[in-house]
Amino acid sequence: MRRLGRIAVGLLLLIVVTPGSPSALTAPTRVPDATSATQELGIRDWERLWTSVLIRYVDDSGRIDFAALTHDHTDLDRVVAFVAAIDPSSRPREFSDRDSRLAFYINAYNALAMHGIVDAGVPRNLGGLRKFAFFYLHKFVVGGKSISLYDLENKVIRPLGEERVHFALNCMVVGCPRLPRVAFSVDDLDRELDAAAHLFMREQRNVSVDPVRHDVQLSAIFDLYTSDFLNHAPSLIAYVNRYRAEPIPSDFKVRFFDYDWTVNSRDRVGAS
Repeated sequence: MRRLGRIAVGLLLLIVVTPGSPSALTAPTRVPDATSATQELGIRDWERLWTSVLIRYVDDSGRIDFAALTHDHTDLDRVVAFVAAIDPSSRPREFSDRDSRLAFYINAYNALAMHGIVDAGVPRNLGGLRKFAFFYLHKFVVGGKSISLYDLENKVIRPLGEERVHFALNCMVVGCPRLPRVAFSVDDLDRELDAAAHLFMREQRNVSVDPVRHDVQLSAIFDLYTSDFLNHAPSLIAYVNRYRAEPIPSDFKVRFFDYDWTVNSRDRVGAS
């Protein structure tokens, strides 16, 4: 145990003191004033505000204009302030069922990830130590409580039992599902998650079938969250086939793409 403690301390020191290290990713996120946000916005107003941010800064391929966001993030600040102030468990009239909570948390996760990238100075990549710093050490505020993106996903969102969130949650890197240009809606979440699943399965970068080799290469998301998908289908191929026009043969071998941790900025090298 002492050895593990020394390793953890050494890792934290490496993150903080190494030149060019991801130390900015470990600092708590800026929390804009939340009082005015809650006075001005209801949940649907907030969804519309988040949609306006997405339309303005996200293109049809899901890439984010972080250069523009860095210069003007006023509306994104208001979105994040609302998340910081709102605790769904304390507002049963607005969050009366699972879908209303899911829609809020999916939008909150995506907005916080975007805000976190801006706060960190838009790093080129979240791999290596940066991944540990951004997802585990960096703290955001949701409903007045400090929480990491890792805990928000794994302790709040995944326990709600909806595996299609993995086609909706976006941590702003290339390996994530495509970021939509509209907020997920309290009123239409099931259809929107289905649409996200269908889009995800259509993209060659997520599902690539090789009939010659008799195999299929899947997004690393299926590797990371296998158990979530197998709660809803007997195999990963069976799950994927629910959202494909051309079924993959059940005896094909499954392989996984490496996850691409490049920040999905519109001006990134090699962007198409």
